[in-house]
Amino acid sequence: MMIKETFQPEETYRLGEELGQKAQAGQVYCLNGDLGVGKTVFTQGFAAGLGIKEPVNSPTFTIVQEYDGGRLPFYHFDVYRIGDVSEMDEIGYEDCFYGNGVSLIEWPGLIQEILPEHTVWITIEKNLEKGFDYRKITLENR
Repeated sequence: MMIKETFQPEETYRLGEELGQKAQAGQVYCLNGDLGVGKTVFTQGFAAGLGIKEPVNSPTFTIVQEYDGGRLPFYHFDVYRIGDVSEMDEIGYEDCFYGNGVSLIEWPGLIQEILPEHTVWITIEKNLEKGFDYRKITLENR
């Protein structure tokens, strides 16, 4: 387990970027955190680390957004509005999780039963006592 602290959105972005640069095909990252905690900023940095130039936004209404412009295909999932895990079958999640790309999943607890055995869990937390832009980012291999 590793804990990083950031004090500005740019630092959260850079941490995402560093992880994106190190990401390997077939890896699945699970991104946890409350609404407004900086998951999209982190994900934008992650995508930049993969070499993706196009704008990256949360795919809240499409469940998954695919980006092919980087060194690996990038599958950005937001399963916040998923009604049932079977919806993941309909979008072909196995091709993403077990293919040649990298998957990053927001709200992974909602689909925990279908996650691969080895995933990287990232939790972003605020602490307003340490500042408005403070984030505690915990990385864990599970």
